[in-house]
Amino acid sequence: MPLDENSLLWRYVGDRRFVMSICRAVSLQMLHPSIASATHRFSMVESRVFVHKRRTTPCIIRSAYEDDFDALRRIRYSHDHFHGRRPDGRRYHALNPATFLFEHATYVDALFTCVDVFFGGLDPEERERLYAETREWYGRYGISARELPATLTDFDEYFADALVTELDPDPGLGWYRAQLLRPDYWYFRALPSPAVRAIQHPAAAEHLGVTPSRSDQRSLALTASILRAADTVAPTRNIWPGEVRSKVLAARRPS
Repeated sequence: MPLDENSLLWRYVGDRRFVMSICRAVSLQMLHPSIASATHRFSMVESRVFVHKRRTTPCIIRSAYEDDFDALRRIRYSHDHFHGRRPDGRRYHALNPATFLFEHATYVDALFTCVDVFFGGLDPEERERLYAETREWYGRYGISARELPATLTDFDEYFADALVTELDPDPGLGWYRAQLLRPDYWYFRALPSPAVRAIQHPAAAEHLGVTPSRSDQRSLALTASILRAADTVAPTRNIWPGEVRSKVLAARRPS
């Protein structure tokens, strides 16, 4: 399925609201012991997870728009040296297909949540179409897609199982819990703390020890309405310069 100005992925993934929604993905990632261990060891600014994500998020999102497949492969090969041992002694490697797939899946989950919360959601056919486009997005990295779920239903089943079998609060929450509940850098910090609690995946909220309240949900809904109004006034406010910015805007023009 082509990724171009007619794709849903291009319409949503370059919007700053998706960046803000990534705090949902980061919480799940830091509950995965291998991803948390690699982040803690290889971040340029130790123990600042959202500083690290400020560096990596543009690469991940640009890959949806990037036509230079050699550049995309460099993202894959840059992970070659991200390996070591977790505190429990088990080895990890960032290019382990199961680990890479789980990290990508957290971004897919955050993307669908972003569309539901900030854009009013999609109908069933559009949801399947968007998921098919995220498969193309994943395929650009050159990682084995053998285990990549074929349909959105398959993805939901895979993700539900992964959240039960892959997550462990140790050691990630010891390093990052406070930041996960109060993102402190770049667009991530634009979400109010109550909205951050409300946007968490239920599995992450349980591990984090929080129960989003009705007040938290109202805060998220209010933030969404404010951002929709701001986007109507200034629709060119997105996070990308140059060629990628043009692609983002082309995808968001009314058909």
